Amino acid sequence: MNRFVDRLLAALLLAIGMLCLARVYFALGGEGAGDAFASARLAFFGSAGVFSALAALLFWAGLLPGRSKPGPAIPLFGRGAETQPAGRPRLRQLFAVVPFLAVLALVADQLGPWSRQPQDAGKSLTAEQPAPSVPEGQDVASAPAPAPEAREPPEQATTPPPPSGNGNHPSDPVAQGANPGASREPAQPPAPASPSEVALAPPALPPEAAPAPAAPPKTVAPLPQAPPPQPTQPDGHRDAVVWLAVAPDGHSILSASTDRTIKLWDIDGKRLIRTLGIHKDMARTALFLPDGARALTAGDDGEIVLRQLADGAVLHVFSSGQNGGVNKLAISPDGKRAVSGHDTGRVIVWDIEKGSVLHVFPGHDWSISGVAVSPDGTRAVSGSIEGTLKLWDIGTGKQLRSWHGHERGPYGVVFMADGRHLITGSGDYTLKLWDLDTGREVRRLEGHSGTVYALALSADGKRLLSGSLDGTARLWDMETGSETALFDSRSGPVYAVAFAADGTVLTGGYDRTIRDWPAGGGDAVALFPGAPD
Repeated sequence: MNRFVDRLLAALLLAIGMLCLARVYFALGGEGAGDAFASARLAFFGSAGVFSALAALLFWAGLLPGRSKPGPAIPLFGRGAETQPAGRPRLRQLFAVVPFLAVLALVADQLGPWSRQPQDAGKSLTAEQPAPSVPEGQDVASAPAPAPEAREPPEQATTPPPPSGNGNHPSDPVAQGANPGASREPAQPPAPASPSEVALAPPALPPEAAPAPAAPPKTVAPLPQAPPPQPTQPDGHRDAVVWLAVAPDGHSILSASTDRTIKLWDIDGKRLIRTLGIHKDMARTALFLPDGARALTAGDDGEIVLRQLADGAVLHVFSSGQNGGVNKLAISPDGKRAVSGHDTGRVIVWDIEKGSVLHVFPGHDWSISGVAVSPDGTRAVSGSIEGTLKLWDIGTGKQLRSWHGHERGPYGVVFMADGRHLITGSGDYTLKLWDLDTGREVRRLEGHSGTVYALALSADGKRLLSGSLDGTARLWDMETGSETALFDSRSGPVYAVAFAADGTVLTGGYDRTIRDWPAGGGDAVALFPGAPD
């Protein structure tokens, strides 16, 4: 019986060996061994074929007996047990198992992803490539160009800068749609006419007598009217204007831009006085000190620079170090303290006179979007991009109150004249009036359809000016909460607003231009245009 099993096993192993060697033969005649992986496969199957053939020979000759099993009369121990033949069980198992592993490899080789030949794969890709679709009935030359994307600062994940900042502040995405053209089917060749049809067909007219086809009616769409050209001036900003501040005497303006420059303008003479300074990265804020002779400027480079207005000389540099870039900056009314908000979520109080740091508030978990200092200079408010507001005691460095005021960051933050109320404008498109003693919302102003990015309060505290990424600035009556005027730039987001000394409205934004608007509404005057493209 054991002999019959060995010969049956030998025949099976011989068949396995032949399959392995056949796989090598056909592979060499077809795809070849083009890479290391294919060469390894061929070497494996060749070795398995030879090994299986050798195993078949050994089993057929009976040279791989199994372990002998003693009969009931043979002792398990002692001299009688030692005389029993031990057989070759391990070698027998090796020569039986390895060929069957080769069978599994053959199956995997046929079903695996590498089984398709490269030539077939290339043909498949070529066959599945669709023909390009061609829109029917459309004149390519007269097709309107796509509208340019409106770039806005981000409204939640990071502190929203204007669109032309550095790579750390991506712009908001703009949804775009596409209308695919209809696919044109290839024309089918006409079927050959039957002999009877040819016989019954009328004789063809000579070419000169054939009537000319009538021209189809044609409608040509006019080109869209181009927007009126914007005024420019060589010394204007070359990128978005993100900050405006009016001097205490009302005769000059400071502006900060994403082109990294700080410029000082003469309102009366409508001219550039000088480029006051250049930051290493996007410039964010520029504020006059109460003496009217100095200014503080800040930017994404993490530096707050004290400059002299007369010649732009740098008097002192406050470096935030590892606390990150400066997103917003505010100065106390007496000019002795400055409060900066950083993209790391920290708020720093600086002693301007001593050139030192008073406090570092690490209370926010997200980037700071807005800061403000109370009229008496004792308290400060900071807001972060997820909507949290915090009230701080500047003298002691203690947090007085914390509350979630908006669904998105409050980018505009100003105190009312009484110091007990606060106004915020946010990425949720709303403006809110807060009672700081209770943290309660007193009033909500609605009307903007984009992030409210900047706020300015008139000197008498009765009018509030807001600038938004919806491209408008709006004037509000703080006693009634009603909107009294709308200023539509029609040229992109408004990032900066301010009141001029004569009560008119100043705006700056995406189009690089500083505009002056009548307080009651109407058309603006391009007070200081941007530089040419």
